[in-house]
Amino acid sequence: MKNPIKFIQEVKQEAFKVSWPTGKETLQGAIMVFLMALAMSIFFLLLDQILKFFLDLLLKVSI
Repeated sequence: MKNPIKFIQEVKQEAFKVSWPTGKETLQGAIMVFLMALAMSIFFLLLDQILKFFLDLLLKVSI
C-alpha cells in the first residue's frame, strides 16, 4: 500500500455505491424471518407430538 490517503478515498467512493435496503424492505425481511421461524416451530411441535403418540402406542402394545 503506497498511498493510504488514496486508498481511503477509494473506500469512500465504493461505500457510496452500496445500495442499502429501504426501511420497508428491512421490515418485510424481518417479518418473513419471524413467520418462517413461527411456522417451523409449529411444524416441529406437531412432529414431536405425533412421534410421541406413536412411540407411546408402540410401548403400550409391546407390554
